[in-house]
Amino acid sequence: MSDTILKCTTRHVRIFTAVVENNDLILDNGHLTLDIDPDNEFSWSDQSIKKVQDYFRELVELQADNELSDYTLRKIGSLLEDFIRKLLKDGELSYNPNSRVMNYSMGLPRTQELL
Repeated sequence: MSDTILKCTTRHVRIFTAVVENNDLILDNGHLTLDIDPDNEFSWSDQSIKKVQDYFRELVELQADNELSDYTLRKIGSLLEDFIRKLLKDGELSYNPNSRVMNYSMGLPRTQELL
């Protein structure tokens, strides 16, 4: 295992081999911490957060027999990004109108006027 924190950072997902203590990341190779949408670009329901967390657990379990590496974390992060995009496309997630920046990073909202 690594002596440094492994991490994956995508636009909407951050994964660390660490635990959070007093707002600090503390190395823990036996634990993965997931930070979903740190910029609050989306409006999340409890159900949509749970879906992402459940999918994260599923992806981690699928990798249980493999060595934890930067590549593995990036793969999990990329799959979570795709999953979030699917939630947005399916209408289970929406852009946060109070977000600091409205950049529609996963595409324009799907409205009747735009279809």
